[in-house]
Amino acid sequence: MDNHQKGLLLTALGVLIISPDALLLRLISIPPDQLVLWRGLLSVLGFWLIMVARYRRHWFRACLACGPTGLGCALLFTCSTLGFVLGNHFTKAGNVLVILAASPLIAALLSRLFLHERLPLRTWLAIAACLLGISLIVLEDTGDGSVTGNLLAFMAALGLAGNLTLARSKPGTDMSPMLAVSGLFTFLLTFAWSGHIMLPGTTDMSWLILLCLVLLPAGFTLIQRGPLYLPSAEVSLLMLLETVFGTLLVWLFLSERPGNQGLLGGAMVLLAMLAKIILDRRSLNSAPVRA
Repeated sequence: MDNHQKGLLLTALGVLIISPDALLLRLISIPPDQLVLWRGLLSVLGFWLIMVARYRRHWFRACLACGPTGLGCALLFTCSTLGFVLGNHFTKAGNVLVILAASPLIAALLSRLFLHERLPLRTWLAIAACLLGISLIVLEDTGDGSVTGNLLAFMAALGLAGNLTLARSKPGTDMSPMLAVSGLFTFLLTFAWSGHIMLPGTTDMSWLILLCLVLLPAGFTLIQRGPLYLPSAEVSLLMLLETVFGTLLVWLFLSERPGNQGLLGGAMVLLAMLAKIILDRRSLNSAPVRA
């Protein structure tokens, strides 16, 4: 596979793995601060285990290779995690998802400004179509919310876009080992704010282990490798599929059927992604071959 195909495969697979996030968050009934705290603590272990499996005894060297750029990625990913989880607590979930859907646009602007990357018109059109589609999916759950919650959601969008763009700025360096550092930051910051740690019940702990120890580390490790092969805006764009798949899983397991406009929005996102992939392949196949 060429680099573009590798990037699509890694990111899409990662998005599929983290898609149960919204469903499992519905099933976990602990306070928001404890949810973020355990999310950080368990993800540290999950990301570290993946890192050791990949790099074995050289895992610490892989972290050092990320340098200051990797530290910046860890901080931005932490902002994204805190903004997403706490934003859902302070404002309506629909507001959070609509604001988060702007992350591909933010990533495109950051890439253009700092990395001087130009995106083809088809990518801009796909971003616009997906933003509209996500808005339709969550339109019924949007509202005034609170300024705090909306700002937290914007912090999540900016953190996500900034992390992927920063990872893109250091070609050839795998930034995924720094996600373990981000989990540590998340845990320490939340513990400093909360001041205590509560042991969840058996059921809640089971869902937390599945989500935060297994699914999120596996999925985000793949997604974080996406910028090695794709512009950060395209990685962020593919991540919008999580909203579509997550909505379908909630419908399947909790019988919360989205409205007709939500189904239309999901179809719009999927069609926009499919059209972009087809146009990308045609553009690649029609490119002149250098001797």
